[in-house]
Amino acid sequence: MQHVFIVGSKGIPAAYGGFETFVDKLTAYRKSNDICYHVSRLSDHNGEYECNGAKCFDVKVPNLGAAKAVYYDVVALRRSITICKKLLEQENQEKEGAVSRPVFYVLACRIGPFARHFARKIHKLGGVLYVNPDGHEWKRSKWSAPIRAYWKYSEKHMVKHADLLVCDSKNIEKYIQEEYASFHPNTTFIAYGSDTRPSALRDDDPRFVNWMKEKGLTPKGYYLVVGRFVPENNYETMLREFLRAKTDKDFAIITTDNPKLHAELDEALHFSMDPRIKFVGTVYDEDLLKKIREQAYGYFHGHEVGGTNPSLLEALGSTDVNLLLEVGFNSEVGEGGALYWNKEEGSLAHLIEHADSMTAEEIAELGQRAKRRITDAYSWDAIVDAYERLFLEGNG
Repeated sequence: MQHVFIVGSKGIPAAYGGFETFVDKLTAYRKSNDICYHVSRLSDHNGEYECNGAKCFDVKVPNLGAAKAVYYDVVALRRSITICKKLLEQENQEKEGAVSRPVFYVLACRIGPFARHFARKIHKLGGVLYVNPDGHEWKRSKWSAPIRAYWKYSEKHMVKHADLLVCDSKNIEKYIQEEYASFHPNTTFIAYGSDTRPSALRDDDPRFVNWMKEKGLTPKGYYLVVGRFVPENNYETMLREFLRAKTDKDFAIITTDNPKLHAELDEALHFSMDPRIKFVGTVYDEDLLKKIREQAYGYFHGHEVGGTNPSLLEALGSTDVNLLLEVGFNSEVGEGGALYWNKEEGSLAHLIEHADSMTAEEIAELGQRAKRRITDAYSWDAIVDAYERLFLEGNG
């Protein structure tokens, strides 16, 4: 049996978040009976349970602010090693000469100062340490300068001591190879997954109709954005350009609460005076969110920090007209299935006006290209296949 220990997600079943959805899909769509997944879950208690056939364990974590995630990963990885030792002892007793190569897959680069220590322990078990470097956490503006410096230091040491770095973006893989060339990092590319399955809700489903009525929206009468309300997702640019654009459509913003940034941007842009701008809260109902995406006229994507973004994949699979900030991470995903803007004054405003003028045939063709892009390169079926080959056959 190939044991795979996954550390770094908040756990499954997934409620929200890219890593959580990845682990949920990886375990739910498991094809090989030769793999046994062990998944940690961030919790306020310790315990064990099963989900999607995976053996899951809770890790009780105190509220330590920015250090909470570091503590969680350290304890979860330590617990994983303890579980693995017991399993290997049992298997070797049951089958003399049994050989195992357990995989410890750590999501994100948060525990770099401890990477060498854990790599040694894993290697003593005959195992390997795989790391998903995620995006550029050290660039995120929500962190203070000292914390950003820690994330960069941590990334460096995770790269140095990992047996393999699994990048879900080709641009991230290129960055790792160039930034840390002196370490000769062993990398591979496996994309994040998505699907083009339509929402289970009909157009007249009360859940959708009532939500639209409550938010003052009409089908195909709004542009949409879904994502955390943080500066690096370029809400300031999107709001400023939408206010500038000559469009009669609304701008629906599904996002997390950030009162400080909201007040700062409103003071600068006075967007609250424009009835087209609608902050509509969060939506965690997967089918409702998919229906909202399907019925949007267009989707804005302003993320510029990180790798392959799940919300972008979901938009390409559901919304016909996608307007993306032109950075390597986004153009790598969207290719010819999207329209692109930059942060120069007037760029997005003009693109909105262009999108408003597109014919039904042009919109349909763009939507088909976007969905083909997801089907061809980002289907969960293909992603799970690639991961199972990696876990069973190894890399480097």
